[in-house]
Amino acid sequence: MYGQERKKGRRNEALLMDVVHIVFGALIVLLAVITFLNPEGNQILLPVIFALAALLNVINGIHKFRTSGRSWRRKAAAAAQLLLAVILLAVAVVSAISIWR
Repeated sequence: MYGQERKKGRRNEALLMDVVHIVFGALIVLLAVITFLNPEGNQILLPVIFALAALLNVINGIHKFRTSGRSWRRKAAAAAQLLLAVILLAVAVVSAISIWR
């Protein structure tokens, strides 16, 4: 019984991750298309796009870290994902500062 509940939890977690990927991915693509259709009018959306991408990477990194177990390679991949999130967040901040100046 215990093993079955655990597998079901993993399936629910995988489904949740798929939904998060679809929603964030669609939102990022939609905002990118809107931004590139009118770059001057919608340039404020660029930091939002980078911030959403950073948030998606944080979610992926945490998920990878939680499911990595004892594998140091998977933990390193999770750390790389979190590092990429920090870089994207820095790009979002720099983009926002350059737009608002």
